[in-house]
Parts: sequence; structure tokens; C-alpha cells
Amino acid sequence: MKVKKFTASSMPEAMEKIRKELGERAVILHSKPVHTNGVLRFLKKTKLEVIAALDEQQAGSSQPVHRTAVSPPPMKENNTHTLEKEVRELKAMIASIQQREESTKKGYPAPVQAMDQHLKEQEVAESVRLRVIKELLAKWYKSKDANDEFVKQWTKECITQLLNEASECGPSDSSKRIINLVGPTGVGKTTTMAKLAAFYQLEQSKSIAFITTDTYRIGAVEQLKTYADILNVPMKVAYSLEDFQQARQELKDRDYIFVDSAGRNFRNPLYVEELQKMIDFDEGMATYLVLSLTSRYQDMKNIYKQFSIIPIEKFIFTKIDETSYVGNLINLPAKTNIGAAYITNGQSVPDDIEAADPKKMSEWITEGDNDE
Repeated sequence: MKVKKFTASSMPEAMEKIRKELGERAVILHSKPVHTNGVLRFLKKTKLEVIAALDEQQAGSSQPVHRTAVSPPPMKENNTHTLEKEVRELKAMIASIQQREESTKKGYPAPVQAMDQHLKEQEVAESVRLRVIKELLAKWYKSKDANDEFVKQWTKECITQLLNEASECGPSDSSKRIINLVGPTGVGKTTTMAKLAAFYQLEQSKSIAFITTDTYRIGAVEQLKTYADILNVPMKVAYSLEDFQQARQELKDRDYIFVDSAGRNFRNPLYVEELQKMIDFDEGMATYLVLSLTSRYQDMKNIYKQFSIIPIEKFIFTKIDETSYVGNLINLPAKTNIGAAYITNGQSVPDDIEAADPKKMSEWITEGDNDE
């Protein structure tokens, strides 16, 4: 490896010098403007300093290396070794990326490649996507008349299977009469709880009640009280664990009690610890973690990590109507082995909510059409 520094008035001039000195196979490693000394400050000129290198082993005998009697500018030996090391690391990185890309694409039939690209656009996590593509390739090479429609159907079946393997989708055990919704601020917990409560009362003819521990957010209690008045059901406000236990006892004759918790900054672990001090988590309670599908997958993982110190039974995914990318329907269940209970698709109470169904979720992901 030969490394040399060149100074010129412009990049074309520098490249001409590099060609004469090192030949056509030389590569530019770094360039920067430098100021030359002048008689007066106003007469200083800006030059271009370029560092170029030639891998003499790759150049071979077929590429002549032109040399001059002029010695290269003095460079510290340590700097030269550092540059050579960085060049080697860069070459290794490029080779690794190329090898990975080739191994990924090699042998992919066009319909499988197209589905792979579609899943990427839907923001399906790489670990999930690779499992799907592996299954598609296996089916493709076993089939004699495979086509685009076959690939789409196989993808739906594979995603459905992955969702079923993660955990059972749909509402929790009906014997759990305390339904608790937790999650960060802005995901629609209170509205979602109102939809569930209205469904149980109007469609299932169940007696219901509300308990709220959201005493931090301005207007939160009033918002839930409005829903309680509309449904003509009791509502209790709990400021402490003792308040919560007392409210639960007073409402014990109700078929279902819906608990609304405060939405706070999920990055602060103290918030989740406060939940444990406010709510009595036990086997009779189904706790749903409410997440917005407009969130990034990394944020969802961080939210789940913070809330995992309490017993999360299932997810509720909200705002599917506000995004075109629904890969998170499979990403988090596949990673955590926790299923989805409900999906919400609008603000209307009680209409815009439905039980999570693996087949329909796989269709949303595969078709990219969730505007129903």
C-alpha cells in the first residue's frame, strides 16, 4: 500500500498529479482545503490537499506505477499505519455488505423478491421477514406452477401461522372481570376503554363500571365521566392503592370493571413503578398494553420493556386508520410471544374497534390495504 499527499489549486489538477504519480488505480482517501502562506493576510491562497493511495498488489504488473524523484511530504509512520488500517477495514466492510446482499438475493424468484420488498416497505422486522422468505422459497421450489398469487397466499398463511405461534389473538379469558388498560400518553387508552365498555354493555348486555387512576392529565377524569354519563354507569376515581381497592370492592356486583391509567412518558421507569403503587394487579385482572401503530418499532420495543415489570396479558393496537405501514402488527407479537386482543380503526365509540384476528392482520400486512 502506497499512500501520498498532494497539493493542488483544484481537484482536476490534483487528480492529474495522482495519475502521474500513482496511476489510474489510485483511490482518493481524503481531501481538504488548506491556506498557503502569503506576504500579507490578504494575499493568502487556498489550495486543495488530497491524500491518495495505491494498493500495489492489486495494481499488478499490468498497471505501471509512475514514480518521480521527488520525495513525498514527510508523514509520521503512525499516521501511515492508521490510514492503511482504515483502508483495510473499509474494504472488509464493503466486501461483507456485498456478500450479504448477494446471499440475500441469490436465487430469489422475481415474485419472492417483490414480496420481500413489500414486507420491507410495510416495516416488517428483518427477523420476521427472513422467516417468511425462507418459507416462501421452500414452497416455491416445491411447486410446479407457482406465481405471484401463490406467493401472496403463502405469505398470508405464513404470517397467520407466526401470529398464532406467538400467542392466541383476541380478547382475554372472559372470567377476568377487571380489564386494565396501560400505555404511554397519546395512544388513545381512554377512548379505547370507552369503546370496549360500550360493546360489553350494548352488545353483550353486561353491567360495567369505570375506575380511573389518571389524575395527572388535565381533563382526563372529566373525559371518562362523560362516557360514564352517556352509558349511565358508575365511575370511581382512585388516588392511591387503598382508593383502588375500595372502589373495586364497591363495584364487585358489576360484571366488568374497566380501569384507566395515566398516560405518562414511557422513558421514565418511575411511571410504571407508580402504576404498581396505584393498581392491585392480580389473577382476576386482564392488563392490556395499548400501543399506537403510528409508532416506530424501536419505540414500541422500548415501551414494552418499561411495562414488562407488570403482567401484560395482551396488546391493543390503535390508530390503524392513521398509518399505511402495519408491519408492527406482527413485529411485537413475534418478538414477545404476546398476542393482540383488539385493533382500533377510528374515533367512533363504540364502532371503531374489532377483536384481533390473525387472518385479517396477515391480509393487512400482505395486501397493504387497511382502509376498511
